[in-house]
Amino acid sequence: MLFNLRTLLNKAALRNGHNFVVRNFRCGQPLQNKIQLKGRDLLTLKDFTGEEIKYMLWLSADLKLRIKQKGEYLPLLQGKSLGMIFEKRSTRTRLSTETGFALLGGHPCFLTTQDIHLGVNESLTDTARVLSSMTDAVLARVYKQSDLDILAKEASIPIINGLSDFYHPIQILADYLTLQEHYGSLKGLTLSWIGDGNNILHSIMMSAAKFGMHLQAATPKGYEPDPSVTKLAEQYAKENGTRMSLTHDPLEAARGGNVLITDTWISMGQEEEKKKRLQAFQGYQVTMKTAKVAASDWTFLHCLPRKPEEVDDEVFYSPRSLVFPEAENRKWTIMAVMVSLLTDYSPQLQKPKF
Repeated sequence: MLFNLRTLLNKAALRNGHNFVVRNFRCGQPLQNKIQLKGRDLLTLKDFTGEEIKYMLWLSADLKLRIKQKGEYLPLLQGKSLGMIFEKRSTRTRLSTETGFALLGGHPCFLTTQDIHLGVNESLTDTARVLSSMTDAVLARVYKQSDLDILAKEASIPIINGLSDFYHPIQILADYLTLQEHYGSLKGLTLSWIGDGNNILHSIMMSAAKFGMHLQAATPKGYEPDPSVTKLAEQYAKENGTRMSLTHDPLEAARGGNVLITDTWISMGQEEEKKKRLQAFQGYQVTMKTAKVAASDWTFLHCLPRKPEEVDDEVFYSPRSLVFPEAENRKWTIMAVMVSLLTDYSPQLQKPKF
């Protein structure tokens, strides 16, 4: 006969005037997972510990194994709905979120600027409260990080950053899952960033050291990452015993790197700067010349869409390029984010090595 300690503890607590409830405890069975993310927002990886980010990657690998490889049906989000606010167009973010949420039994609702115009025809506060009454979570792809901060403050449901001018956390989760699958572990890898000091680089800087990864980043003069992000990233590197360096020399950043990473030079909203940016980024194209100074096991990542001036075909379509597994993993990682923020599900897969 199984001795249920939880019931006795709860009764004892009530007798003594306490109102806490002991949950998820059965005598003789350790807790399967100590990480609890349910109800939280995902605005930036700055807000998450290394163990919490690892948990989301673990859950991603678990869902990918159970659904894709084993063919299981897991309606973990049945009866739940997701509001999707897109101020910026997207292929991967929209497809991965819509198909992933639906695959888990939920109902995604896509909203463009034709449906909802944040802060224009209705205040962000009012929008947040209305969406909180009708959906279980909101994923917002916006121009301004400050809009996400207001939504998160005013909403009573989880708010997920689908991209902003400052961070792109869900892309980095897909990148890390891809690298873990390829290398078997993330600890000790050197990431070589060659490109703009943008939202992707900011998100890497807020998370890489938490996995024991080193970062070497090259940006043109005038396109460095935000100083506040740099300061915090330097602190993370010191705390975790990793290296972080910033340079204006692409080959210096690539030297000894395991992972060559770049991104678009001209983001949505920067079209008027195209001529200026193309001139500033001369010499920043990732080529086999770049790869020659990298580590012997180098790979390449790009979050897409890609332009030839950012990386040539020889690298982009080479066997070393992980861009298409990286794109697919956007789906499994956003599914894991939704499951972790909206349910109590724990991964069944043994925890991967990070």
